[in-house]
Amino acid sequence: MIEVKNLTKNYGPTKAVDDVSFTIPTGEVMGFLGPNGAGKTTTMKIITCFMPPTDGQVLVDGHDAADESLSVRRKIGYLPENNPLYSDMNVLDYLTFIQRLRSIPKSEHAQRNRRMVDMCGLGEVVRKDIGELSKGYRQRVGLAQAMVHDPEILILDEPTVGLDPNQIAEIRDLIKELGRAKTLVLCTHILSEVEQTCNRVLIINRGKIVADGTPNSLRAAARGQDRIFVEVKGPSNEIRAALESLPGAARVATPDGSGVGDGRFIIETAAGHDLREQVFTLIRDRHWILLEIRREAVRLEDVFRQLTSSS
Repeated sequence: MIEVKNLTKNYGPTKAVDDVSFTIPTGEVMGFLGPNGAGKTTTMKIITCFMPPTDGQVLVDGHDAADESLSVRRKIGYLPENNPLYSDMNVLDYLTFIQRLRSIPKSEHAQRNRRMVDMCGLGEVVRKDIGELSKGYRQRVGLAQAMVHDPEILILDEPTVGLDPNQIAEIRDLIKELGRAKTLVLCTHILSEVEQTCNRVLIINRGKIVADGTPNSLRAAARGQDRIFVEVKGPSNEIRAALESLPGAARVATPDGSGVGDGRFIIETAAGHDLREQVFTLIRDRHWILLEIRREAVRLEDVFRQLTSSS
């Protein structure tokens, strides 16, 4: 559905996007991640025809974004990071205005407006001016304008900014639902959203792609060690020494890194080396009290930090 070939964008001497290539097949929900200034928003603006590239090509369902921009725009719904709304229009008038811009037949306006109001939870504010709305409701209006023409592709740049936890959960559920029927690109700094909604992750840093894969595959590739958290009631110094003596324990540390023993320890082992059974047996044989033991999974946040802080 989207094919990006050797994309480059320069701002004077600064190379914001540096020879980036990737494809997004039909029906995929992709998380596009990167630190501030990495080039992700610039890439999205080029795909959505908001700006031309310095070099390279973008194809959307076979249409060249440079030569056939109107055809590309018809296929894409875009919610940019800075939500562009007309504050002096009420919600209903604004959605109708967007439909007119999209050349949607007048006979369909009312039905589409009702659908967007229901999907985005705008019923309570539909007659209010956008300038009177909270940040969360303005974000919902922006999401509605991106979907009102029923596009095949949705590109959402920080769609849950300014929303409260309940609203975030609602928008997250909506994204999951939309992902069953549309190709969806989600740009966000909230990595838990990506883990819960996306089946593929692309990470960009300093204008270059540094990772591409499923959340599970990226976590597996980044795992250099396994970590076991254990909390034990007993003499901390003896417990630590005993844990360090276990075969396969590469390092034993405290969770806060202070080295002060309070019965809580992190045991680092080689990847795939699970010591939980040995730890349990050790604590039982020493007649200490085991309060908690768990294997800590590598989080997408850990992968992100590893890839973007060392590049």
